Amino acid sequence: MRYFRSSFVILAVCVAVPAFAQTLPQPMPPTQPMPPAPPLESPQQAAPNAGQPLNARVDPLFAALKRERNPEKARGIATQIAMNMGESGSPTVNLLMGWAATAAKEKRNAAALDFLDRVTLIDPAYVEGWNRRATMHYAMGDQRKAMADIAEVLKREPRHFGALAGLAGILTEAGRDSQALNAWERYLDIYPADREAQEAVTKLSEKIAGNRT
Repeated sequence: MRYFRSSFVILAVCVAVPAFAQTLPQPMPPTQPMPPAPPLESPQQAAPNAGQPLNARVDPLFAALKRERNPEKARGIATQIAMNMGESGSPTVNLLMGWAATAAKEKRNAAALDFLDRVTLIDPAYVEGWNRRATMHYAMGDQRKAMADIAEVLKREPRHFGALAGLAGILTEAGRDSQALNAWERYLDIYPADREAQEAVTKLSEKIAGNRT
């Protein structure tokens, strides 16, 4: 599904891992040896004003995203939102997220899921932990658990357009077109310049209208 693979940039923006995080005690022993920490990201990948509260950083960006009609400019704003959402503020969570990303890239899905389980336990308020775990559940073929994690994301951040796109995709695959259309409409209310989402709404609307005739 495109939106689970690439939304929230869009969704796969890796969290920077401070080098000193390797010295922190781990909250739970791993089921297998911990991999080496991923390399530090470049300074350009760090979210600006990362020391501010999350809402103070993303509220103006969401407002700008809703106003923007140029797709390229909107994509840049969406990228900034994703980077800010990825900032956990916890070296331990950052480290686990980095390990999860490495494991997922290497197709070690069970290990990635284990790391993400720990993230949601350590910091349940961190929406990107739930979002990445939803992606992993989907990749492992468990749509029910993916939907449950998406619900956790949207409970904490209803504007998380990546989670809404994932929700819409799952509902479409399940043949629940009216609910999928509703999810896409919610998405476009947040991110109106996304042309692929616009096309998805048009196609679903036409399909639903055709089924009624």
